[in-house]
Amino acid sequence: MDQLLGFLSHSWWLLFVFGGSIGGAVKAVGAANRRRAERRLERYRLKQQTKIEIARAKAQVHTDERTQRREIAKIVDEHDQTDARWFGYEMSLVTLLDFPMMTDMREPLTVEFHKAKRRADLLRPDDPESMVGNHEAQVEYRDAVHGYAIAFDVCEAEAKRRRRSGFTAREQERLVRAQRLLRLAMDDGATPEERQSAYVKARKDLDGLIVLPAGARAQLEHRIAGQIGA
Repeated sequence: MDQLLGFLSHSWWLLFVFGGSIGGAVKAVGAANRRRAERRLERYRLKQQTKIEIARAKAQVHTDERTQRREIAKIVDEHDQTDARWFGYEMSLVTLLDFPMMTDMREPLTVEFHKAKRRADLLRPDDPESMVGNHEAQVEYRDAVHGYAIAFDVCEAEAKRRRRSGFTAREQERLVRAQRLLRLAMDDGATPEERQSAYVKARKDLDGLIVLPAGARAQLEHRIAGQIGA
């Protein structure tokens, strides 16, 4: 240390010679350190921003999926509600004969309703979860269900307005008689033979007028057959 101090005391004049260079070097080192610090800070900011954006994207995906599930559930519910309204006719033959247009395939509105129902049924997913993320399938199913519900509303309104007015007086008599016979066929208090006979006669009266829905027909035939076999 004494030697270094001695050297500096005798060579102080060197500071005037190399002072500028040393000062410049010190400044350069300082600037380089600042640039490195700034680069590190920028990298840190970029990493943080990336993490934030990823978190936002994930949150958006989760939110979007929840929204999709709610919308799909609404569409399925609308489908179920429209089905329930139709089943009120399909599974009640007596009610159906008050509004026979609901199954009268000579009527364009009836044809459109049944076509719309068939399309909605075909597009209905077995598992609604399978539609999440498939926007095209969601839109197609949604439009089909809306079309089904509207077609049903239009057909039902016209059927209620007309009731049996689209049939001749003779055909209306057959409808009334068939309705009375179907009530007897569904009467658990009647004998199996009476019920079977009433059903056969009702089918004969309805032949050429309207087609009984397959589900209701099968259910009634099963009940009658069960009583006969008991």
